[in-house]
Amino acid sequence: MLSRHAQFIWQAAAMLFLFGFSSVGVGRGLAVEKTPAADEKKGSPEGAAERGYRFLLDKPYLTPDFDQEVFDELWKTWEEPLRTEAGKATPAERRAMAYSRYGLIERPDDPRHRPLQYVVDDKGNWCMNCLACHQGKVAGKVYPGLPNSLFALETLTDDVRATKERLGKKLSRMELGKRFIPLGTTNGTTNAVMFGVALLAFRDEQLNVRPLSAPPSLTTSHDHDAPAWWNFHRRRSIYSDGFAAKNHRALMQFLLDQNNAADKFREWEPDFKDVFAWLDSLTPPKYPWETDAKLADAGHKIFEQHCQQCHGAAGRETRFPNKITPIEEVGTDPVRLDALTVRQRKAYQASWFGEFGKQPLVADPGGYVPPPLDGIWASAPYFHNGSVPTLWHVLHPDERPKIWRRSEDGYDQKRVGLEVEVSDSLPEKAMKLTSERRKYFDTTLRGKSAAGHDFPDQLNEDEKRALLEYLKTI
Repeated sequence: MLSRHAQFIWQAAAMLFLFGFSSVGVGRGLAVEKTPAADEKKGSPEGAAERGYRFLLDKPYLTPDFDQEVFDELWKTWEEPLRTEAGKATPAERRAMAYSRYGLIERPDDPRHRPLQYVVDDKGNWCMNCLACHQGKVAGKVYPGLPNSLFALETLTDDVRATKERLGKKLSRMELGKRFIPLGTTNGTTNAVMFGVALLAFRDEQLNVRPLSAPPSLTTSHDHDAPAWWNFHRRRSIYSDGFAAKNHRALMQFLLDQNNAADKFREWEPDFKDVFAWLDSLTPPKYPWETDAKLADAGHKIFEQHCQQCHGAAGRETRFPNKITPIEEVGTDPVRLDALTVRQRKAYQASWFGEFGKQPLVADPGGYVPPPLDGIWASAPYFHNGSVPTLWHVLHPDERPKIWRRSEDGYDQKRVGLEVEVSDSLPEKAMKLTSERRKYFDTTLRGKSAAGHDFPDQLNEDEKRALLEYLKTI
């Protein structure tokens, strides 16, 4: 058995990610794609999808991360000259600066100016929801289910810790846990899978809290890119390796807060059936700029010949192959695949989340599941670890940047993906400031390789150009 002190340390580390993510964000001046909840008419009955979206936005399932006072004081921890600029700004300007720094997006038409990524109650308590990672923006516009490639959770947690210590407030599981397990070492990435492992290690199969006899095996250098939720409808399994069956219980595993007893999961299960319905209702966004129809048609034929077998044909009602491509064949970064052991996968299936072994399981996937590509133009960066900024770079393996940084709202229409600045080394400012370094994706680090998926090398340049044009249209 671990000592009491060691159990506390591992409990704190495990609990840091147990809040999960759930919100969709929009800031002032941003165009917003309507959600089922937004389409709801006054007086009309609320459907399952509408309820699910509302639960994500407004119902806290975990203990708060911080309060409004802490958030309003965060700017005092910022580096110069940003701190001085914030000190001279109005409260509204300062809030906008904070939202930009942390990758948060203001809810549309909200008089309280709350972010989509957090449930904020009437007492000013902030609780992260699922959309912290699963709702972002592209080209200044928010689409339901778009991954949040700007979310700076590590930086936010550092600033919250410093602010709480200055104000004499109690630290939460987030600030404590980050000392042992990274939250996502590059903005927009998440270490959620490893926190799922850590959290479940403190529960029995029925989700009752239990003492931990030994620390779980964790790959703490693993970062992951959140998937686009609008393809949820087509998937039969979840995660980049497809090891677990898709079901509503799987959405609840990050609610394993030590304050949430096993009976809470039974109580909240109907809520997450509705959340599942909302996810299942999402559709991919349409490319908003002009395309070359003739060139796209030629690219469609190339897609059918070279891509469709693994990724499936585009379209909500078409069959998705849901097949695993061996790691030896795809050649992308193996850290995510190796991060979960067979034992850990089986423990998940044997628990309440896997219906005590009734749900299908792939205990040793041996590779990754090529995802559906519907709406692919909007969901950059690419690959399971988010290492490739544009589709042009996906199609040109030898041209993938070593180190890159995205802009907040820019979009590269020519290369189809994030607007980025690239370099061979980190600039001096990023070497000195951790918050600045997290804005850069460094493909030389463990778990962040942009290698692999060199299948496009079979195509000539004209074929790649046509295929790129087609990918805009699906």
